[in-house]
Amino acid sequence: MKIDYHMHFEYGSYDLNWVKGFFDSAQKRGIEEIGISEHTHGFTDFKELYYEDVVCDDSFIGKFQKKWLQTNKFKCPLRDYINFINLLKKNGFPVKTGIEVCNFQNQEKVGEILSGHKFDYIIGSVHFLHGWAYDSSQIKDEWKQHDLRDIYEWYTEEAEKLCASGLYDILGHPFNIRIFKFLPDFDVEPYLIRVAEAMRKADMAVDINTGTYYRYPIKEISPYPAFMKAAAHCGLPVITSSDAHKPEDCGAYIDDAIAYAKSFGYNTRIKFTDRKREIVPID
Repeated sequence: MKIDYHMHFEYGSYDLNWVKGFFDSAQKRGIEEIGISEHTHGFTDFKELYYEDVVCDDSFIGKFQKKWLQTNKFKCPLRDYINFINLLKKNGFPVKTGIEVCNFQNQEKVGEILSGHKFDYIIGSVHFLHGWAYDSSQIKDEWKQHDLRDIYEWYTEEAEKLCASGLYDILGHPFNIRIFKFLPDFDVEPYLIRVAEAMRKADMAVDINTGTYYRYPIKEISPYPAFMKAAAHCGLPVITSSDAHKPEDCGAYIDDAIAYAKSFGYNTRIKFTDRKREIVPID
């Protein structure tokens, strides 16, 4: 069974004309079910949390991020999105209700916001390191200002916090800190093991995500092989996803993600309904 559980409608609006393209692309690629996991920065409910965590001062990254937060963000309350996905379900579209939550420091507040809504699954993703959006190409020069060992430690700490919160079903695109090809010349295995163990304790699944293959310079599926080995060793379940932001990318390279998962011994994946899991064949 082919499933794509990580994608976003956010570049358009919540109307059938925009989203139909996602389902058309899924059908062409043999994807039987898709899950929408909108970024929390689209919703007014999370606005305060972003301004608490994200650097918005007069520094190089602060000036960019302040503008970023004022562009196409916080467009509607979370309930509008939930209602739209429920409408799609009612009309027979094969879709699940997900959300992708950033690594906010106030996870208690995140839990309060999420508790007011029903989801099929919740993804937690590390998008900020000490308030810096490390995956933004416009400010990638900031990478040169930090020791790569520190970045791996920061990332690991943030992933561990997400796991410890107990709020999430999935860790989004694990260790995508390789996206701009800043690659370590030191042993990273201790960091990989820490995250895999934290995920095991939290009973979280791995997001095998092709977005880093077709959208970033690294051109590799996340998580990269070293972490996949750690995940398989810990017995972590997986999902497959395209991280599509445009209709034509829905299901992109899912066949490659399936083959990639199989190369590490996986032959099943997780299907979610109302936060409950079903183990299904990976293809």
